[in-house]
Amino acid sequence: MNESPKKSQKMMWTTLATMAFSIVWSFGNVVNGFIYFDGTKVIFSWILIFLLFFIPYSLMVGELGSVFKESEGGVSSWINATMGPKWAYYAGWTFWAVHVVYISSKGTGGLRGMAWGIFGNTTWYDSISTSWTQLATLAVFLFFCWVASRGVPVIKTLSTIAGSSMFIMSILFIIMMFAAPAINPHGNFMSFSWNWKSFIPDFNVKYFTSLSILVFAVGGAEKISPYVNKLKDPSRNFPKAMLGLAVMVMVSAILGTIALAMMFDPKAVNGHLNEYISNGPYMAFGKLGEYYGVGGLFMYIYAWCNVIGQFSTLVISIDAPLRMLLGSKEAKDFIPQKLLKVNKHGAYINGIWMVICLSGGLIALQALMPNAQDIMAQLVKLNSIVMPMRYLWVFVAYIALRKQIKQFQNSDSYQMTKHQGLAYSAGVWGFAVTIGACLLGIYSTDPFTLALNIATPVVLFLLGLILPTIKHYQETKAKG
Repeated sequence: MNESPKKSQKMMWTTLATMAFSIVWSFGNVVNGFIYFDGTKVIFSWILIFLLFFIPYSLMVGELGSVFKESEGGVSSWINATMGPKWAYYAGWTFWAVHVVYISSKGTGGLRGMAWGIFGNTTWYDSISTSWTQLATLAVFLFFCWVASRGVPVIKTLSTIAGSSMFIMSILFIIMMFAAPAINPHGNFMSFSWNWKSFIPDFNVKYFTSLSILVFAVGGAEKISPYVNKLKDPSRNFPKAMLGLAVMVMVSAILGTIALAMMFDPKAVNGHLNEYISNGPYMAFGKLGEYYGVGGLFMYIYAWCNVIGQFSTLVISIDAPLRMLLGSKEAKDFIPQKLLKVNKHGAYINGIWMVICLSGGLIALQALMPNAQDIMAQLVKLNSIVMPMRYLWVFVAYIALRKQIKQFQNSDSYQMTKHQGLAYSAGVWGFAVTIGACLLGIYSTDPFTLALNIATPVVLFLLGLILPTIKHYQETKAKG
């Protein structure tokens, strides 16, 4: 009698695969891949990154989630269990620190979306001085920092609605684009050759320094780790779910790329790279509307969904990672007491001020860029360099787990492989691919962008080292 409710709560592997797909994947990933890797030539790279990185990464996350099924802190909890609280603090700090750049990009992306949603283009927005665009971005950022400090719960609901609608539109885009030639045979579609040269990339400097874009795109599977043990027969069904996820993502990436190739000439994209990086999704939905004879309707819907998504994600990205860092067990041992101050709304107010200083400083620095398109392109690349650094701790946690496998192993836990050598190799390989892509992505021919790409992770890393030192000094001073 007592077992039936538990059984009914167990989820099918297809449910988990679909849930993970909506968490991990987005239309922006398809567009960025198409832009950075010369159109259909990205298909080879997508397949490679799925087979050699994404699938083993997801399976490692599954094993960690299965072993530490009672842990709710994600990567930090895994590190705490396998390596101790100090390393858990550094993992938590990394997860928070990478959001500094991400937060900066949300305000910029939201304002760009508003320009598309109001004017149907960004001609006016891109023509004004970057001093004014960044001042507006800073004002938006400060407003949403205030919203985060008030603990407004409705933002999470808006984010869920916007995220779901964006996901649906991404799928509809692919379906409708493939149907477009039959509905409008005179739509002036681009043609491309179906030979090997159209799909095999040019392995040059641009290729290797853009790999971080792909690694960033397929990351985030650690968010599904709490659901591993909610599956029926996890040891058999979790690999099925991850392979199903990989197939769905791969199909979406390949079909989405081909759909974009029917719209855009890669040579034209390369000639106006920053314009396409900044506006690619809007331009794609705009063209789709033209093919269906509805003008800019699809673009306007996408634009306003994106505005809601960008701004709500901005608030959540200010609040949630900060709570994970400052609300952790390690915070009181490694973080100065003043940063742990909570206001009457339950928000870490001094932590929010730290976000304002770091993300606000980055927003102000970008006023030195020539135009708004350059700022957006720079943020996309900087995000791809910094955000994957949090994945490094997944591989570190996995290697640490396998070193102590006898201590943590139990009969109910899912294992990617029982072979220790293969497990270590997978962990080291994932770490090497991630750090390699991040380091290669730093390269830029523009001195300012190169300096920012180097300085941003270095400053965040040093700050993470300094806080425990300040905490130790304060404790020593209090005792003495």
